[in-house]
Amino acid sequence: MSDWQLRFHHFGLAVHDPKAARIYLKGLGYQLGEALYDPLQKVNLQMAEHANQPRVELVWPAGESGPLDNILQGQQGIIYHTCYTAKDVEKSIVSMQQQGLRIVPVSAPKPAILFAGKYVSFYIVRGVGLIEVLHDD
Repeated sequence: MSDWQLRFHHFGLAVHDPKAARIYLKGLGYQLGEALYDPLQKVNLQMAEHANQPRVELVWPAGESGPLDNILQGQQGIIYHTCYTAKDVEKSIVSMQQQGLRIVPVSAPKPAILFAGKYVSFYIVRGVGLIEVLHDD
């Protein structure tokens, strides 16, 4: 764990339709959890777990305008975020900023159905990309 107190949790894989991604992940030995709709994020979600590979969160549009509209434009599928857990999210963000990183909040913390109501928030780390932080307090 870094002095930022962030611990890797999963990669977020955005797709238009989950069918091919499910076949691919199962072929790699992943076990797929239940597919869920998250009304606060306006996306469908499904976690893929593997005994010795990183977790993958499969994310696809829910048939309404949402956060994937721009991300999937011109893409078949893309790993678009990395998720970390943090006990003190604000402290983690401040520590990153103190080391010269520019952090731009994308969404305020909100409960995530995929993580049993634990809060998640999203940030752009300039020069790096989108990160999700799972509040683990």
